[in-house]
Order: sequence, then structure tokens, then C-alpha cells
Amino acid sequence: MSEPVASADALAGTAPEPGVPKPDPILVIDGVRRSFGGLLAVDVDHLEVQRGVITALIGPNGAGKTTLFNLLTGFDKADGGRWSFDGRAIAGAPPHRIAQFGMVRTFQLTKALARLTVLENMKLGAVHQRGERFFPAVVRTLWREQEREIEARAERLLEQFNLAHMRDEYAGTLSGGQRKLLELARALMVEPRLVMLDEPMAGVNPALTQLVLEHVVALRDANMSVVFVEHDMDVVMTISDWVVCLGEGSVIAEGPPDSIVANSEVIDAYLGSEHGAPVATEAGP
Repeated sequence: MSEPVASADALAGTAPEPGVPKPDPILVIDGVRRSFGGLLAVDVDHLEVQRGVITALIGPNGAGKTTLFNLLTGFDKADGGRWSFDGRAIAGAPPHRIAQFGMVRTFQLTKALARLTVLENMKLGAVHQRGERFFPAVVRTLWREQEREIEARAERLLEQFNLAHMRDEYAGTLSGGQRKLLELARALMVEPRLVMLDEPMAGVNPALTQLVLEHVVALRDANMSVVFVEHDMDVVMTISDWVVCLGEGSVIAEGPPDSIVANSEVIDAYLGSEHGAPVATEAGP
């Protein structure tokens, strides 16, 4: 793996145009398509995601953002195309295998296991656990030390995400914002290289929004790559290094945030060609 490049400089000189090659892509997508009942939901000819930066994925309602996430992470099957993560072809791989490779995602609607404690939810996120295999599971000495290490890592992340005081509470008792934090913290139990966040601010009250933003930025500062779907353009402008805009399933524009908000095709996609106003802030998946 190549050495990480400072996010502020990684994309310097990269042309703001759809499908542009990146200096050091961690995710490369070619010819990915998905239809539902004759409706072409995703039609991405070529897209590269730069390593070590925060990439925002935006677009109006029905643009195909969440569907693209589902395809890339194995939660849906593409009609065609291929994609690779860190040089490894992963098209067709199941979600758990993709996570083991180091590419994890969160969901619009959080997937916390409500009847398990916060700490138990965290421990489930760790991969390659010896105790999950049938024969080693019956010999505690084979996995006890690893279990201690996993629990210690979970405790550190809960402390980092201000959830340590909730470690023994059922996940179902958490607020919407706390569940978002738990899901993000649990994703880090995989020790990923690429984190894909589907509307991380959705359902988060204003008191926790800034905290979630800080944790997303901290992922990049820890040399992880981040792709996030977001409809709030203030959030996009604040934390993203690069923005990709989808329209009717295709990449219609990409570039630095400043170039995207002034892009006529992006404005048309959100508001229609008769408008000359800035990009609207209301856009779902």
C-alpha cells in the first residue's frame, strides 16, 4: 500500500470532471449498472475514489446514491460492471467478506442489535474471532486472550465516542444520535481502510451533530478513506475534500466542493434548468 498523502494536497491538480483518474485511488468502479423494473437506478461508467480523503456523494432524491452503496458493499447485486478495492476485485463478494477486506459501511437506519448491550454490539464488529469457529469455540484457552483484546479495543472506542457510560445498557435504549455513534464506532472494530457512511447526520439532534462531524473528520486524520452520502450541503462544504454528484444514476459532476456548488449540471439536477439558484439542501438517497 502506498503512503498516505495529506488530504489537502492529495487531489491538487485533479480536473473537476466526471470519471477523472485519481493519483491514488482506493476504490475503482467501472460500468456498474442496476435496474429495477426497467428503471435504470445506477449507471456509473467510471469513478475513482481517492485514498485518504473525505469524498461526499450527493444528488437529488432517486439519484441512486444508496443503491450504489448497496452494490459496492455486497448488499445488492449489480446487473453488470466491476469494481475493486485497494487493487482487489470485489464484485460479487458477500458483505462480510468485503468488511474483512477493510471496506465497511453504515446505514441510513441504524442496525444496532437492540437487545444486546452497547459493549456486546461493539464486540460483534470485530473480525477473525477464533471463538466464532465451531471447534476452537469449545476450547476457551484458544480464544480467551483474543477476547480480552477485542473487549479492550471496544472499550477504547466507546470512550472515544463518548459512549463509555452506556457500555452495559441495551442498544435499544440509545437515542438516534447515540445509535449513529455506536454504528460508526462498531465499524471501526473492523479496523477498516475505507468507511462508507450513508447519511451519518440523519436523525441526529443538533447537540450531537458536531460530535459526529468531528468523528468523521478524525477518520481521515487517522489515514482512513471516507465516502459519505449527505443531503445537507453545509455539511458537505464543511468536511468534504471531493464531491461526486449523481443524477439519474450517473455521475454528472465531481470536483472540489466549491466547484460543485457552482456547477450548472448540478444546479439543473437539483432544481431544473429554469433555475439559477444555488443547490438546494434537501436531497435524499
